[in-house]
Amino acid sequence: MKRLEYPDRDSLMAQVAHALAEDLRTALNERPRVSFAVPGGTTPGPVFDALSRTALDWSRVHILLTDERWVPEHDPQSNAALIRSRLLTGHAQAARFTPYYRAGTAINARAVTLSHDLAPLLPIDVMLLGMGADMHTASLFPGAEGLAAALAPEAPMLLPMRVPGQAAERFSLSAPVLRHAKLIHVLITGADKRDALTRAAPLPEADAPIKIVLPKATVHWSAT
Repeated sequence: MKRLEYPDRDSLMAQVAHALAEDLRTALNERPRVSFAVPGGTTPGPVFDALSRTALDWSRVHILLTDERWVPEHDPQSNAALIRSRLLTGHAQAARFTPYYRAGTAINARAVTLSHDLAPLLPIDVMLLGMGADMHTASLFPGAEGLAAALAPEAPMLLPMRVPGQAAERFSLSAPVLRHAKLIHVLITGADKRDALTRAAPLPEADAPIKIVLPKATVHWSAT
């Protein structure tokens, strides 16, 4: 793991956006198509804003979500809606994007279909992740229903997850997909998440899913 610390949130967001843009540019120079996996949530919004203004050959980039709630895009919880409003604008509107939710389709069936259809994009070329204070990443939460299946070495690309105390079911990339991404960046802020990163070190992946990616990851942190 490589850990980089920044003096403030603005510097953090600007430098993460720059690092991702450079990784994407390098990958595009090497391969005809590039896969780029990104999280939802409000924290990476400024990173997406900066990336959307970056001149790349976005038409050759396929954007995936690291995880999603099983809700339509008009729902405030939809990560796909965030990606459309914050990343798929400006230059980046030329990118290809695959949302996960489909009305009238069972979540388990959708997971099987997407795992098959999106498998040619693996391994993911560039990936951005977040981490919670509970040491979860993507939708791999400690204690989640479906976590054991997602941690299995032969897990499919995408699996449904149910998190205790949360109403909406979730989709998540599985541990093998996260682990085998070529370039991994983790974006975190605040003392609580820095401490969580330290706590994760001696724990098994089931208790600290962030450990799945830490051996290869560059972790970007600021206090605010």
